Amino acid sequence: MVEDDPKDVELTLTALEEYNLANEVVVARDGVEALDYLYCRGVFATRVGDNPAVMLLDLKLPNVDGLEVLQQIKSDDKLKMIPVVVLTSSKEEKDMVASYKLGVNAYVVKPVDFHEFVNAIRELGVFWAVINEPPPGSMKK
Repeated sequence: MVEDDPKDVELTLTALEEYNLANEVVVARDGVEALDYLYCRGVFATRVGDNPAVMLLDLKLPNVDGLEVLQQIKSDDKLKMIPVVVLTSSKEEKDMVASYKLGVNAYVVKPVDFHEFVNAIRELGVFWAVINEPPPGSMKK
């Protein structure tokens, strides 16, 4: 999960845990940290090199924004099969179009209402953690 808003991180993790939908969730607080994780560098230099089964990616991030992270993922042969779900507050058509042009797998606008947010995360979790088969080379479910 790549998210800089602590409240959204907490809500997402709570929703995933409540429905037992995630074994391990790694949270990156900005685009640089996300890329460090994916490329096993910096504080993530010693992590096992498997790709995440899915990435939840906010667009409005400090340092390196979500669209740049998405562009780097989808242009790298070792990373481009990672399913990426943009989870953002942006309803701007230009952000949605840019995300799909770069190869995003889903674009979800974060609901403002607490219960709707938790329900959206639950539904995302059920699909990506239970129904969807992750690509080869991904962390196991």
